[in-house]
Amino acid sequence: CDFAVTLKNAETFEFNKALLKDSAKQRIDSDVMQKIEACAKIDLIIVTGHTDRLGTHPYNQKLSEKRANTVAEYIKSKGVAAEMDTMGMGKTQQIIGCDDKMPKKELEACLAPNRRVVVEGRGMAK
Repeated sequence: CDFAVTLKNAETFEFNKALLKDSAKQRIDSDVMQKIEACAKIDLIIVTGHTDRLGTHPYNQKLSEKRANTVAEYIKSKGVAAEMDTMGMGKTQQIIGCDDKMPKKELEACLAPNRRVVVEGRGMAK
């Protein structure tokens, strides 16, 4: 009953924020909770936050941790009692690169896929 769900920037957080958007809550409610409920037992949930490369490494590290913790707290608020680990990867795992010469708003939009949270579950199937 292992799974992974990636919450993409457009459905999770505003640029430079760690407040969970309603679209992210809906995605967690449908995709993540559905996967959890399909398991007989969940041994561990790992929530990993990521940022884009804009900003300093220490700042992005802290922001990615805040984002992971926000998602984990929301999952817990749904009654999930499984062991949960959170971690932030900061800007260390970029999945797309963009030209620094772009205007700022275009660069932020281009780098959006790098701003994400991954929820992984490990458990036993029913």
